[in-house]
Amino acid sequence: MTLTSIEYQSIKEKGICGRYLTHDQIEDFLSAPKNLEVRPVGKSVLGVPIDQMKLGEGPVKILMWSQMHGNESTTTKAVLDLINYLNADLPTSRTILKQCTIMMIPILNPDGAMAYTRANANGIDLNRDAQERSQPESRVLREVFDEFQPDYCFNLHDQRTIFNVGNTPKPATVSFLAPAHDEARSVSVSRGVAMKLVVAMNEQLQNRIPGQVGRYDDAYNANCVGDAFQMTDTPTVLFEAGHYPEDYEREKTRKFIFQALLKGLTIIAENDFNELNVSDYFLIPENQKRYFDILVHNAHVLDSSLIEGDAVGILYKETLVDGAIEFIPKIEKSGNLKGYFGHRTYNALADEDFKIIEGNPTWIDLFR
Repeated sequence: MTLTSIEYQSIKEKGICGRYLTHDQIEDFLSAPKNLEVRPVGKSVLGVPIDQMKLGEGPVKILMWSQMHGNESTTTKAVLDLINYLNADLPTSRTILKQCTIMMIPILNPDGAMAYTRANANGIDLNRDAQERSQPESRVLREVFDEFQPDYCFNLHDQRTIFNVGNTPKPATVSFLAPAHDEARSVSVSRGVAMKLVVAMNEQLQNRIPGQVGRYDDAYNANCVGDAFQMTDTPTVLFEAGHYPEDYEREKTRKFIFQALLKGLTIIAENDFNELNVSDYFLIPENQKRYFDILVHNAHVLDSSLIEGDAVGILYKETLVDGAIEFIPKIEKSGNLKGYFGHRTYNALADEDFKIIEGNPTWIDLFR
């Protein structure tokens, strides 16, 4: 059997899907009978409960939190899938639950989740509030951290569709980071452990999405939660769920995050770090920002203000409309876009491509 020893579809939490995910939508999951201890640990700015989930009985403690940014829901879905797997009574799940105690905050920013915004209800980015802790959600996370005293932290996020892997045209479907703990970005013992975890998860995913795993920028910022926790000598890993071709709902990326989480927990539970090398972490290509959702070559055919050979890069603005996310195209950049890629690419000089563009009222309005 493979690592999961089970078909993913059998443990996927099918009642939760899409990009818009709020506290109300996971209440049924949290209240269903499971080997799971659930309790509120605080409230958001608007008074919405912030819940924590705890499972396992082992000595190694792992803290993970998702939707610190309210519009980043893919990792929350993967966490629910992970809970289903851990309750599936399989050899790997039994090992993890015996060796580890796992604390999860599925939605740290429920107000941002409801409004589908990055910031909380006060307009504050919680991932820049690690030191001041001016917001109730920031204080909740730090209080859980201080009380639980984890041995490992998993910081779970989504990233935009703009990222590619290194200099390749591969989209960064999943990205990782072992955050820096000082300005020099030195490799402490704890950061080295985090790097080894990333190496293991990268190896796991390369079998599934070869070339589509990137390394996130490790610029040091003490106000970022991952950096702040790494500063306490707690191995901390940042997960970034990104774009897979034609997967704007991020249901495929969700599966890859689940597989990465499971691999990370398995390495920790089995204390299987000996064959992992910190140097391999630096072989993972860094992310670049070279993608548009739509790239139109020879766009002078559509826009007379452009010169021959110019291209137009379009990004979708994710907009909450009547309880669902709509992907509204906006021109991001135009001109000489050599070296950029498009998740969809068209050539306005090609008859078939021109018909697609001309026949799409949403796109063509951008050029008027």
